[in-house]
Amino acid sequence: MAIGSAVQRGSFVTVYDEKGRQLATVPAGDGMQGYTGSTVSVKRGAFIYTYDERGRQVSTTPAR
Repeated sequence: MAIGSAVQRGSFVTVYDEKGRQLATVPAGDGMQGYTGSTVSVKRGAFIYTYDERGRQVSTTPAR
């Protein structure tokens, strides 16, 4: 299922599909960096964490 939107509310990012159904909620840390049709990225400290549409972490990248 693809990501239709991702919205940061307070300290969490909620991920929705194209029909507006909630798929996952992930911690926002220092803020959402963006999202694609398959991932959501949030910055926490010196790293950017990327999650899939189900909220599973798929990668960690040093922030610049």
